[in-house]
Amino acid sequence: MTCARWRPAATLLLVASVCASTLTAQGNTYRARLSPVPVDATTQANTTGTGSVTATLSGATLSVAGTFSGLQKPATTAKVHVGPRGIRGPAALDLTITKATSGTVQGDLMLSAAQVDHLKRGRLYIQIQSEAAREGNLWGWLLQ
Repeated sequence: MTCARWRPAATLLLVASVCASTLTAQGNTYRARLSPVPVDATTQANTTGTGSVTATLSGATLSVAGTFSGLQKPATTAKVHVGPRGIRGPAALDLTITKATSGTVQGDLMLSAAQVDHLKRGRLYIQIQSEAAREGNLWGWLLQ
């Protein structure tokens, strides 16, 4: 009889715990759609492609994984930059990238407290450079 009284409360506690952990996990996932953003009119013809990235924040570690395709020339580097949406900013962290016209971008990065704050405010973005667009071929802001 005692167990019967506790069963509904235990079930409610389990459901609440699962919901809370789901919300926490969702709060730590960020996504970016990588799109061509020409720096100026002279780079517009060489700036092509698409991609997507998912990033998960666990403590101060940001795990980034994504794909890209459609570049005119091979990718050269990928970096995390700091800047408000739509505005270029300085490079902060390096990612690993397939040096081809399509491939993957990834990395496990240790963020500073300021970088975690920038991430939560939507002020970190991924930028892929290519041989055809050295100032940035694909860009995408990491947003929840």
